[in-house]
Amino acid sequence: MSFADLGLSEAIVRAVTERGYTTPTPIQAQAIPAVLSGGDLLAGAQTGTGKTAGFVLPLLQRLSTQARPASAHGRAPIRALVLTPTRELAAQVEESVREYGKHVHLHSMVMFGGVNINPQMQKLRGQVDILVATPGRLLDHVQQKTVDLAHVEILVLDEADRMLDMGFIRDIKKILALLPKRRQNLLFSATFSDEIKTLADGLLDRPALIEVARRNATADTVEQKVYPVDRDKKRQLLTHLIQEKQWFQVLVFTRTKHGANRLAEQLAKDGITAMAIHGNKSQAARTRALAEFKTGKLQVLVATDIAARGIDISELPHVVNYELPNVPEDYVHRIGRTGRAGSEGEAVSLVCVDEHKFLADIERLIKRKLPREVVPGFEPDPNAKPEPIMLRSQDHQQQRGRGRSQSAPRSGSQPARPAGAKPTQGAGRGGPGNRPAGAKPSGPKPASMHRSGGRNR
Repeated sequence: MSFADLGLSEAIVRAVTERGYTTPTPIQAQAIPAVLSGGDLLAGAQTGTGKTAGFVLPLLQRLSTQARPASAHGRAPIRALVLTPTRELAAQVEESVREYGKHVHLHSMVMFGGVNINPQMQKLRGQVDILVATPGRLLDHVQQKTVDLAHVEILVLDEADRMLDMGFIRDIKKILALLPKRRQNLLFSATFSDEIKTLADGLLDRPALIEVARRNATADTVEQKVYPVDRDKKRQLLTHLIQEKQWFQVLVFTRTKHGANRLAEQLAKDGITAMAIHGNKSQAARTRALAEFKTGKLQVLVATDIAARGIDISELPHVVNYELPNVPEDYVHRIGRTGRAGSEGEAVSLVCVDEHKFLADIERLIKRKLPREVVPGFEPDPNAKPEPIMLRSQDHQQQRGRGRSQSAPRSGSQPARPAGAKPTQGAGRGGPGNRPAGAKPSGPKPASMHRSGGRNR
């Protein structure tokens, strides 16, 4: 099956082909016809399967082939609204809209906080067919009466599970109240939790249901491994693995912001270029770190869970759990940064005695026992006693409990595909198709983890 077989116009298929993609992924093959039918959709697929192109391509098709409504109050109406939980993801989605819509006459805009609101106000005075936004900043514009949502034809909730995790449900309900009753609703989520199904019941009207991966599944393309090690030898082991195995483009997860900063500094002292991204970093610092990681200038990016949800790097080869997450579902999201859209990746976890329970919870969730490998010289002490770990670190409480106050806006950017590489499979996050081996940190998402007065704006 090709993208043309799904009912997309020649102009849109041409844009997809120009990016080197020919074959839709399973989520795209099912979602695109469902969206084109005009009905509501509830779609779930594990991260990296191409959900973004699954709604961007048919959204462009529908809007480009339907007559544009008359201007409202002298301003062209916004016809489609895409809500995302983070800045990085918003920027990434809007870049996909521009890339795949470059041969059709539609205009898009991305809106998020951490940046001056005035340029956004100025752009809203022109034609904006498709608006991609984070909830907080969108409500800022609503309050200032600079945006009109009364003519939205299509609503997309992307990463809906993370929206709920980050406490956006109230903001979403406020936004829904501003939209016309008659519209098409598309809800995309990495998982179908009970909370997601409750949200869908209240939002969607007899939706088509698509789920292309079992709940909390990990991608078959990711090789997973555990390295047992004493807690005070983790940093030395990480340095050893990176240097001995000549790893480049390594995304490393820590449990806390302080831990991310400390590890990045220690790696730098070991001669490994590394930077940390987390909720306390400015948008400029996040953007710089992601850009350098994407180009290969930066060897290691150290991140907290809240920072990394939106990171999409083409062919990211290595993910390291320097510390296991407190919540087993977060392990699935972490390692989903690699092995995307059919490419292969490696996810390793450095596990000390304190984390044995976390590891058991993860293995229970993913229904498999992860292989262990002891590195000579780093054998764990068999008599070591576990020390208590705060079950909910400050970072995690802010993410899940106070969500909006710490909603880590994500940003990133879509890296360039290596010269001569020609992917041939469906679209990953920023676009259809398996990308050739190459580098790519979070897509064109402006890196930003800014705390803005209690909301991810």
